[in-house]
Amino acid sequence: MKDLVADFLRQGLGISSPVQSQRPPAGSLVSIGETGLPSIRCRPDAEAARMNVDELLALERETLAGEDSKRAGLPP
Repeated sequence: MKDLVADFLRQGLGISSPVQSQRPPAGSLVSIGETGLPSIRCRPDAEAARMNVDELLALERETLAGEDSKRAGLPP
């Protein structure tokens, strides 16, 4: 999956010419839509599958704040 994302970033930055990226293997949680963009599905037993929108937004905010603190060199 990292290679797939890296390919899309390179293409978006104009570092490489657009090419058809290698398709993920069958059974992968990543699928490529008609637009060529990846879609990442969560496992059916993933905690996020049981969360409502407010809980998901709170989780996103918490995660982003933690990443920002880490980049700033602040303690967790």
